[in-house]
Amino acid sequence: MIKRLVVIGNGMAGIKCVEEIISLEPERFQITIFGAEPRPGYNRVLLSKMLQEESTFQHIVTHSWDWYEENGVKLQAGERVCRIDVATGMVETESGIQEPYDILVLATGSLPFMPSIPGVRKEGVIAFRDVNDCETMARYAKTYRKATVIGGGLLGLEAAQGLLNLGMETDVVHNAQYLMNRQLDRTAAVLLQRRLEQQGMRFHLAKDTVNIIGRNRAQRLVFADGNRLETDLVVLAVGIRPNIALAQDSGLTVNRAIVVDDYMRTSIPGIYAVGECVEHRGISYGLVAPLYEQAKVLAKVICGRETAPYEGTVPYAQLKVAGIHVFSAGNIREEGSEIAIMEYNGMQEIYKKVMMHAGNITGAILFGDTAESTSLLGMVRRGAPITELTSQNNSRSKAEDAAEVLPEGETVCACNGVSKGDILRAIATDKLKTVEEVKSRTKASGSCGGCRPLVAALVKNGLSRETASGPVVTPTAQEVVSVCGCTHYDHDSLKTAMVDAVCRTPEEVVSRLGWTRQQGCELCRPAVLYYLESLGLRNGSATNQLGIDVAVQSTVPYEGEVRSVGLSFTNLNAERRDCVDPAPIDQACGGVIWLRERLAAVWGSLSLPSPVAVAVSPGSEYPGGVLVHDIGISRSPAGWEVYAGGHAGHPVRQGLLLGLEENPEEVVLMAVTCLQIYRHSARYGEKMWEWIERTGVLALRESVLDATLRSELTGSLRSTMLTG
Repeated sequence: MIKRLVVIGNGMAGIKCVEEIISLEPERFQITIFGAEPRPGYNRVLLSKMLQEESTFQHIVTHSWDWYEENGVKLQAGERVCRIDVATGMVETESGIQEPYDILVLATGSLPFMPSIPGVRKEGVIAFRDVNDCETMARYAKTYRKATVIGGGLLGLEAAQGLLNLGMETDVVHNAQYLMNRQLDRTAAVLLQRRLEQQGMRFHLAKDTVNIIGRNRAQRLVFADGNRLETDLVVLAVGIRPNIALAQDSGLTVNRAIVVDDYMRTSIPGIYAVGECVEHRGISYGLVAPLYEQAKVLAKVICGRETAPYEGTVPYAQLKVAGIHVFSAGNIREEGSEIAIMEYNGMQEIYKKVMMHAGNITGAILFGDTAESTSLLGMVRRGAPITELTSQNNSRSKAEDAAEVLPEGETVCACNGVSKGDILRAIATDKLKTVEEVKSRTKASGSCGGCRPLVAALVKNGLSRETASGPVVTPTAQEVVSVCGCTHYDHDSLKTAMVDAVCRTPEEVVSRLGWTRQQGCELCRPAVLYYLESLGLRNGSATNQLGIDVAVQSTVPYEGEVRSVGLSFTNLNAERRDCVDPAPIDQACGGVIWLRERLAAVWGSLSLPSPVAVAVSPGSEYPGGVLVHDIGISRSPAGWEVYAGGHAGHPVRQGLLLGLEENPEEVVLMAVTCLQIYRHSARYGEKMWEWIERTGVLALRESVLDATLRSELTGSLRSTMLTG
């Protein structure tokens, strides 16, 4: 007999439980999920990515609308359950929908904690909890300049970095003496603060906010010491509270959260609870890993399978913002414990501390290099003896060492519960060769991304010992990857072959270079069209050795159009509101406007291998975003600094300084020179930061700073600037 299973909550815990149930008993239950948000399942861990310009909601969706339909799950999206009739086994929504159940799972999650500060309900004061909050921040960034985050913990720093990426001046207010004070010691926190300040974040520590004032909306904060801080937007990130109102009204036993036993059973038979709304052995968790562990236990209980009880999770934290990597696990306090290992490299800003008690590992902090995080987390969880901390082999990276010694059953991806053995078997069975393939197959590194170095090490090590499915096969470091299955050429050899064979049309490329499919495919078609254009081959257009070709016509159909990509300019809200008309170029505000307009005019509509985002800032007081864009230009006391290769997404990369120029015209030409070299030498689809990492920044810097070469590269474009 098919049982009716109802899940209240479409968040990460609830949907993980359903996913596990479907994998165990796909035909046993009629499943209905109620979600208060009008959206499919998404990864809240990646919400901060939505604040980065290249990310959209689709990037963080974990279960599409099609997934529910394909698995026979009825999703009632945008329906908030307001009542549970325990006597009749029925749930009811605010809109009047009634759904009977045989088994009920509460996965109601948590709500942002709203402190009792006067003015906290004003317009312009929001939490950072869901997609709506991200959309609100993005909307404010288009109009306003100053943002303040209250809360210097994990969530607050992620919100602050997102606001910086949106171009807002961002202050962080924290009531403790140092950042992430629950997860870090003072040494690590100082390193973190220093790095974030370099990115443009400003901090107000040991400050208690006592009032949020403003006539129609939030305009300033008032602190207990009497100081004030002007702001346009206030983001609260001071914690969460379990969402237990529905459980309370239904007669379930609750304390701080819904009380459950080791098998996620509540005080009423047939009703279970999982996730942030749960209190287990007196503890409520707000991290993904324990939620997923609970979901796996609950799925087996509901399906009638034998399972080990859920016995709790060692808390840990992982932060990755602006290229900064921080990890903390277990008890990191020195009270009652001893320091087993402490390493500090001030030059490289790398810090490691491992704590122990009675000879067993109890906690760890890593800053800068977190390659050992997964292995250390496993040791903390097991209370491993300190002797397990093996010395590092200088010929290998820490990640490779950690991958080698990690037990096969140890969890690598805590967010998705993927072990080392799972990854090795997937590599062997499906002949996976890259981290992205492993992520697609196993979900390892697919959530927070903290385990990516270890996954990469498992692939790179090429562990050849036998697993349950056979030997692991990995590619060599020098392996050449072809553009697609239509050809044996890789991107570099394809460009050379196209020039040697004097190919001027896609048809000539296909016939002269031995394509296996006459129409090509979605991978090679746009690449071929782009190379014909950037190399100046198509239609006989002239070009010099570096691919300067300002007369290229728009691309022609070749079973589809090449995506024409070029420059986009990020609004850093750098122009003050009184800068309506362009000011003289020696003034900061007018200089930004002039540089952006001239760079756009000079570059015109020339295509690039991958979209390039440009940010221009009038000075250090407007730092947000410049160092995490493909091209970043910032005014300094000595002139205009030009950076290249920044990236705000994963992996975060800080832009590298190319040079400094006083003359704004030369600043434009310096940026254009960089773009010209990138346009000619990069592979199609290769982002600027990837290109710079592959080819090195020194040669690029020498070329950009060479006045003669710069003039040669930009000679045909100078007239545009002079007449613009």
